[in-house]
Amino acid sequence: MMSSHFLLTAAARTLSLSAVARMSDEEARDTFRRIRWADNNGEPYCPKCGCVKVYAYATRPLWKCTGCRYQFSVTAGTIFANRKLPIRDYLLAIAIFANSAKGHSALQLSRDLDCQYKTAFVLAHKMREAMQAEQRNATVAGTAEVDGAYFGGHVKPENKKEDRKDRRLAEERTGKRQVVVVLRERGGKTLPFVVARESEGAALVRQRAESGTIIHADESSAWDRLHASYDTRRVNHSLEYRAADGACINWAESYFSRLRRAEIGQHHRISGKYLHQYAGEMAWREDHRRRPNGALWSAITGAALAHPISNTWAGYWQRSAA
Repeated sequence: MMSSHFLLTAAARTLSLSAVARMSDEEARDTFRRIRWADNNGEPYCPKCGCVKVYAYATRPLWKCTGCRYQFSVTAGTIFANRKLPIRDYLLAIAIFANSAKGHSALQLSRDLDCQYKTAFVLAHKMREAMQAEQRNATVAGTAEVDGAYFGGHVKPENKKEDRKDRRLAEERTGKRQVVVVLRERGGKTLPFVVARESEGAALVRQRAESGTIIHADESSAWDRLHASYDTRRVNHSLEYRAADGACINWAESYFSRLRRAEIGQHHRISGKYLHQYAGEMAWREDHRRRPNGALWSAITGAALAHPISNTWAGYWQRSAA
């Protein structure tokens, strides 16, 4: 009997959306409190000075630090600071986001939460930014795979054959095409980078791959320079998917499969300006694909509450309209 895919098993389902939707604001606030201050058994301490001597207001859901006199809520100083939606809606949004194996579009999230598209767009990007925090200074070791894939810059072909141009030529492109380069450790971390040309990826690989790492790559000339620094093994995809010495990049291709499905099936269009955020989100989902949805929900909530106020997404629409 064939074993079931992990997502089809009961072990993958440890969180119910209906249970989150039925939470009161007080229950949602307690959930945020337990996750944010898990290192202090759920007891709040000042996010500004770290003082553990704080007291709660009787009339408002706030605490005040006895040391620096700072007043703070459960989301103060985090990426969810200055929130406008009910606090339960943030937990529900995270649960919906965590349940989507191939990502969740802002339009769909706005309908789920009955809020403006702008609100859902910023909220989704805040979660993506928080999820990527664990990738920021990460490195890979052991055996890793590297590959690149092009995104954006699509040129629609002309109707008549005689009017069509060779879209492979640089002068016939839009200039918006970018490359996502992924460095993926087998059984470990997935690190994506967005660059203009695949050849720029080799320098980034050197920064993130530890000495002694075995690198698997395809026959693209972009990876020729890696031979000087690593044991680099190549596979020629025009001949085979796996070389005789075991070289293959199936882990890297698996990541790109998820990213392509997110682009085509969920978002339909990914802005080049924020391609790095979608790439980072799919890397996080690949790294946590064998965890139950309850653990994903807690992990995203914890990452959001540990992340400071976003320089990019705080007041995003106000700046865009200015």
